[in-house]
Amino acid sequence: MPRVIYNTATTLDGFLADEHDSLDWLFVVERGDGAAEFDVFLEGVGVIVQGSTTYEWVLEHEDLVTHPEKWPGFYGSRPTYVFTTRELPSVPGADVRFVSGTPQKHWDEIMAAAGDRDVWVVGGGDLAGQFADAGLLDELRVSVAPATLGSGRSLLPRVLGADRLRLQSVRQNAQFAELVYAVSRP
Repeated sequence: MPRVIYNTATTLDGFLADEHDSLDWLFVVERGDGAAEFDVFLEGVGVIVQGSTTYEWVLEHEDLVTHPEKWPGFYGSRPTYVFTTRELPSVPGADVRFVSGTPQKHWDEIMAAAGDRDVWVVGGGDLAGQFADAGLLDELRVSVAPATLGSGRSLLPRVLGADRLRLQSVRQNAQFAELVYAVSRP
């Protein structure tokens, strides 16, 4: 059965984005040689799930509506489910599926689209929290950057106690500390 994995980067104080929903802080941190490992991770992913704010940031930051040819470089041809309550532009030629409601409401469809591969929750933290609340989150992969924002979008605005999180691995990749936790069902 596919796993649902929340794989993201965060600041040392637990924020994904600043108060303006920007990820610019992330691109000034020295990156290591994790590209090969990320490619292996991505090969195991059958479906991508993201919230509307994450989707909008990527659209704007990469100008994907004007340059849809960039989309496969980020996500390949995988279906991408965007959870939103608003009308959003789509990327021409990309398999973007706009849905609203809870992860449970779309779970069967997401699982069917994933096949035997994993589901990657890209962001944001609230959407990952909804998957955790529903008992659908299996793994939390966090790359902690040496930066603080003081405020912004929280990594995971939920209470998950030590009874639900089990540390699986810790690794350094340049300036990032990569932490992998197994998440148990509530």
